[in-house]
Amino acid sequence: MAGQIVLNIALKFKVEMMDMMSAAMYERFLKVQKVSGKFDIVHGHDWHPILALNQIKKNQNIPYILTMHSTEWGRNENNPGNSEISHREWLGGYESSRLIVTTRCMQDELKSVYSIPESKISIIPNGIVSGKVRKALDPAQVKVRYGIYPSAPVVLFCGHMSYQKGPDLLVEAVPQVLRERQDVRFVFAGEGDLSFYCKNRAMELGVADACTFLGYVTSAEKQQLMNACDLVCVPSRNEPFGVVVLEAWDTSKPVVATEVVSIVRNFQDGLLAYVQPESIAWCINRPLKSPEEMKKLAEAGHSRIEKEFSWDRIAEKTEEVYADVRGLNRDAKAQAAKPKSRRRKT
Repeated sequence: MAGQIVLNIALKFKVEMMDMMSAAMYERFLKVQKVSGKFDIVHGHDWHPILALNQIKKNQNIPYILTMHSTEWGRNENNPGNSEISHREWLGGYESSRLIVTTRCMQDELKSVYSIPESKISIIPNGIVSGKVRKALDPAQVKVRYGIYPSAPVVLFCGHMSYQKGPDLLVEAVPQVLRERQDVRFVFAGEGDLSFYCKNRAMELGVADACTFLGYVTSAEKQQLMNACDLVCVPSRNEPFGVVVLEAWDTSKPVVATEVVSIVRNFQDGLLAYVQPESIAWCINRPLKSPEEMKKLAEAGHSRIEKEFSWDRIAEKTEEVYADVRGLNRDAKAQAAKPKSRRRKT
């Protein structure tokens, strides 16, 4: 009860801070516009600047585009969460001229949670600079540094240790993987609310020796782990995109994810499991038994980086949305300027 009260106070404070930020953003916008001239479109991200965006739309008659990276529903274990934040997400979806999301799953979530029509939503993925994560190193040396036998297969979880990201599902899957191959090791890089639970659960299941919980890791450590591991697992319950998938593909590592990670094409460039430990274990065991399949999946994922996830390609798609919205805005203004026809009395 006390914990919930503290959480509510923290959320209220967070909303108040965003109100202050939005007011400051609007004032700054007016000053910048005086110098640069009137803008055609404003582009914001998530619920934080909604009040500023709506002020600009109302007072300056400038349309805005909103990119939604996640929802309050998804961040709160598929529950409504904070009502004010949810309201602002809905308001942004209603008032914006166009919404941008990174995946089809996120599009479906907005349609379901906030009743936003599909025609208003454009899908533009996140991106990565090819070669940013890839690094030449000796995987054996990295494994030994973490107390892992040099030739042992390593399954890497890299992300927030939260219910949304599903590290507990991977822990539950560990015994079923070890039944097939006892030398597999699991490395969890990241911190969060489920850190203690996952460590304790690994001990209860008798698999603590096969699991390494690193907590927070630096960017350099993360890069080394990505290049040294044999497989990356993304066991999310809710996943707006999954940048870690691109990072795995950049290092030519195979990916096992859950079905909510919609950028992965099942059996083509990764394996998709149901959101349950048994299915995750099956999907990990399959490629570990077949080095040829691991290589095929990794190469297929890597080939998509330049084709679909380069920042140049993403910029082109974003500019297309801008042009589309500008066209719609011109059409609306032209329609409003037309004199209304009057029927002559007879």
